[in-house]
Amino acid sequence: MKAVVVDHAQAGRLAIAEVADPTPEPSQALIRVHAFSLNRGEVRSAIDTAPERFRPGWDFAGVVERAALDGSGPKTGARVVGMVPAGAWCELLAVAPVVLAELPDSVDLLAASALPVAGLTAHHALKKRPKLEGARVLITGASGGVGVFAIQLAKRAGAKVAAAIRNPANEPLVRRLGVETAVVGSDLASAGAAGPFDLILESVGGETLGTALSMLAPGGTCVVFGASQSSVTTFDARGFRVGGTSLYGLYLGYELQFEPPGVGLAHLTGLVAAGELDPMIEVTAPWTDVAHVAADLIGRRFVGKAVLQVKPPT
Repeated sequence: MKAVVVDHAQAGRLAIAEVADPTPEPSQALIRVHAFSLNRGEVRSAIDTAPERFRPGWDFAGVVERAALDGSGPKTGARVVGMVPAGAWCELLAVAPVVLAELPDSVDLLAASALPVAGLTAHHALKKRPKLEGARVLITGASGGVGVFAIQLAKRAGAKVAAAIRNPANEPLVRRLGVETAVVGSDLASAGAAGPFDLILESVGGETLGTALSMLAPGGTCVVFGASQSSVTTFDARGFRVGGTSLYGLYLGYELQFEPPGVGLAHLTGLVAAGELDPMIEVTAPWTDVAHVAADLIGRRFVGKAVLQVKPPT
């Protein structure tokens, strides 16, 4: 079969190559991949640090070509979405049924492929505040892949959402998603007028994280799921000590030990089917364009999700 691999000799360091077909275990389903989406973290590591011939890829959607021989999971012919730690950018995948969710009839494979890592990260980050109705929520990096899902999910749950973005061109996007407050620029301090916040979802790091910690309400939680600006932060501990505040480091792989991917994906695809969640697909292209689209993602030349098609729609 064919798969995307790291190829240091190629411009963009990503290429499609022949690799061995997967051999499913009796407890695994064989999936014919139709589409996958790109996430900044996997793209950056593939381009910058991954070894030659490494196979990147987390998110995928496709059709069950052969159901698990032990009888578990979706049947042959079912349309599914799922995620794996690596290797999803390919034609065939052997996966455990727990990473899969069957798709409602109204959700197409392209839309589904945009959901796994970004959607599940937003889903689990917001769960750190069990009651969101009426809560004040601040989302930094709000026009990114996780941010646009987090805004929609928080609003659906009844939260009052403030969105912090660095690029003024992205303000119409977050306004369209329904935020009450949009903070534009690198200085987060002006977000304080909308706080203090019961929950902060933080992905920028550096000075932004230090400022965010001083904006928590008593009992509030700051969930850190990225550090796009800097991984080193200093903060004033006096501003953080308002009573019961906490800093939570979110790593999706850890969260999925307690709730398998298929559970959260079934919830998210249900919301898409109900018209309550927009996958925010900005770019759709054939997978032969993977190096070009990956470079555009890293260069922040679009917002929303990029989805690549392995198999043309029928």
